[in-house]
Amino acid sequence: MDLHRRVIEDGAVAFSPASGHLLAVGPATQLRADYPTAELVDCVDRIVLPGFVNTHTHLFQTLLKGLGDDRVLADWFTAMTGPSAVELTEEDCYAAALHGCAEALTTGTTTLVDFMYVHPRPGLGDAVAAAMDEVGIRAVMARGYVTAGTDVGVPTELVQTLDVALADAQRLIDRWNRPGSRVRVGLAPCMSWTVDAATLRETRALADATAALVTMHLAESPFDVTESQRRFGMRDVPFAAATGLLGPDLLAVHCVQCDEHDIDLLAAHDAKVSHNPCSNLYLGSGIAPIPRMQRRGITVGLASDGPASSSNHSMLQAMKFAALIHKGALRDAEIMTAEKALEMATIDGAAALGMQDVIGSLEPGKRADVVVAGLSSLCLTPLHQPVSALVYSARGDEVDRVYVDGRLVVRGGAPVLVNPSEVRRRSAAAASALTDRAGTAALARRAWRSMIVS
Repeated sequence: MDLHRRVIEDGAVAFSPASGHLLAVGPATQLRADYPTAELVDCVDRIVLPGFVNTHTHLFQTLLKGLGDDRVLADWFTAMTGPSAVELTEEDCYAAALHGCAEALTTGTTTLVDFMYVHPRPGLGDAVAAAMDEVGIRAVMARGYVTAGTDVGVPTELVQTLDVALADAQRLIDRWNRPGSRVRVGLAPCMSWTVDAATLRETRALADATAALVTMHLAESPFDVTESQRRFGMRDVPFAAATGLLGPDLLAVHCVQCDEHDIDLLAAHDAKVSHNPCSNLYLGSGIAPIPRMQRRGITVGLASDGPASSSNHSMLQAMKFAALIHKGALRDAEIMTAEKALEMATIDGAAALGMQDVIGSLEPGKRADVVVAGLSSLCLTPLHQPVSALVYSARGDEVDRVYVDGRLVVRGGAPVLVNPSEVRRRSAAAASALTDRAGTAALARRAWRSMIVS
């Protein structure tokens, strides 16, 4: 994913575990000669590529997989996600983040943005950041907040005053956003029907003061747009522009309902977009006009979204859906290639986070975030085109080794720094207790449903 998008056969990557930097990329014979004393890792029948960048997820939703089926966004939130969020504890958030980050690493993701917007009690953001650090992933814990919305079903327990929310965000930024930190903190006003104008103005001020990433759900569902028009007299993208939130450091999530004026505003402010194809289909929200945005020069990264609306943290699945849905929706087989889907999951995702000089490609001087995946499975063979095979055929279990900052964090497809059996045990216990407290356990025992006829 370098400037020339090279695919090197019989290639090699050299990096320093001590510094965490990539040293060289090129033919294996040349690198063996240049680094004769280096430890060798056999990558025969494997592909070595930059780690995937997941620009949007909700780690707490790892505990909610499969509970939100067949609901549109507003109903999904009020019937399942909201009641569950009210009951979250530090242990829940830690267990969910530990599981979610481990799952992400084992499917090739080395960087993710967790949009952590629910804080019914103190310490939840700390628990998530601590789990990120322990697993070894590179991450942004975007400290989100809900400052309005009780009139449309947002539980009062999730609504914070702006002063309290921003004070906690500042505290977390002071703790985590140190030079060279692998885990950082961003800012995340939730969505148009859960904030007011002051929230977005003050978010912009804090972002400017701290250089923190800003991210917000925008134009995800028809309800988002109509509710913004009702509350503020304008759609949510123009509302974000009017309050000063739009800018090069804003990561706008979803943007499914964007019209031409919305796209004009995003392009004019050099805002970035996070494309979540699996979630948008799962919730029936629609298909974002991503090719139109890309033609306007907007940087678009890729994302899984939270497991309550996508059921996993797999960027391989996100790449496949991104490569396919626009072909079908626009009846244009050339509109989105496998290569572009991989770019969106790597270098474009890095650029969406303002990290294109640090991660997203295998180039000397960048951080050694490296994925080694097998190419010899029945699913991928006979192998003609590695990128096509990766995007359209890979399942995730092809991932063999993963390095973050030159540190081995996945070996043999399993996390190295945490015990996967203990991670599963802990998250299962937390999920069971959470659904009992939230009164959502019945959602897991629903009757069989075939086609729904309206």
